[in-house]
Amino acid sequence: MVRAAVLPAVNAPLVVTEIDLPEPGPGQVRVRLAAAGVCHSDLSLSNGTLRQPVPAVLGHEGAGTVVAVGDGVDRVAPGDKVVLNWAPACGSCHFCGLGEVWLCANSGNAAAAPYATLAADGSALHPGLGTAVFAEETVVAAGAVLPLPDGVPLTDAALLGCAVLTGYGAVHHSAAVRPGESVAVYGVGGVGLAVLQSARIAGAGRIIAVDVAPGKEELAIAAGATDFVVAGEDTAKRVRGLTGGHGADVAVECVGRADTIRTAWSSTRRGGRTTVVGIGGQDQKVIFSALELFYFGRTLSGCVYGNCDPTQDLPVLAGHVREGRLDLSGMVTEHIGLDGIPAAFEAMTAGRGGRALIVF
Repeated sequence: MVRAAVLPAVNAPLVVTEIDLPEPGPGQVRVRLAAAGVCHSDLSLSNGTLRQPVPAVLGHEGAGTVVAVGDGVDRVAPGDKVVLNWAPACGSCHFCGLGEVWLCANSGNAAAAPYATLAADGSALHPGLGTAVFAEETVVAAGAVLPLPDGVPLTDAALLGCAVLTGYGAVHHSAAVRPGESVAVYGVGGVGLAVLQSARIAGAGRIIAVDVAPGKEELAIAAGATDFVVAGEDTAKRVRGLTGGHGADVAVECVGRADTIRTAWSSTRRGGRTTVVGIGGQDQKVIFSALELFYFGRTLSGCVYGNCDPTQDLPVLAGHVREGRLDLSGMVTEHIGLDGIPAAFEAMTAGRGGRALIVF
């Protein structure tokens, strides 16, 4: 038996309890978690913004050590350090055939199938986003683990599984930031901090962090921001003022709110690029006029998992960590246990802090 944070039903409080994990079957791997990040997507799964069968063990950003493998698994072995991949590509669907593995049609299949049971009554449990890392151990498909390159601390490596891959990819793949370009980053949470660092790594010139919480300025500057703007009614005007009156070359939205997406778009220059990383609800409607779409010639793009191929991008990120260009520990503002997840959700909703990291 292992301890896990279980979501009994949508909008229900998490319950830390014991669960029974099966031994890994063919093509499966069992992992003992070292750490797991608390991501806004977990909050969205818990409140129904994103769909997830329940009861479930949430958590998708994690790293740990392989303790057992099933038949046919040869890519990892017991004792290997790994990062969990919540969106493993199948390699055979239409999108994988196009090379767009981040859009894989089958990457979410694991979340729909029970993977464990409650120790108390034997009720079936589903794995949040297929990985279920809000637990001491988990069992996943072999494709959902990525060997951790040398030189990256295992606890810090948890952040690579979502926040950093997403933020790095938003800058390097989706927005394709070029050296010297100006970048405005909306939302200085875990992903936003990764975007700021990635913009600095890309050689961006002016890097403007925007957040509703003035207390995040120090975090933002440490991550690479050259300027910090407290969000308000005149945010777009202030960003334009910091970029010669033209607007930023690139804006990255990490909040998932209609008004923030609209502001990010409005703060870019004519011909500028806005990448939307934040996940909003279906009720969040963004409105543009046909004339402004034509006149400004801007690009607005969605971004899933940073448009990354984790198998290719993880080694690159590990290199940045080893060379001191990417600071993972600096993104973490709180270390907690499983019991601390509800408070981390509350802090996230209130816009406080960066990444909360569960350490086992």
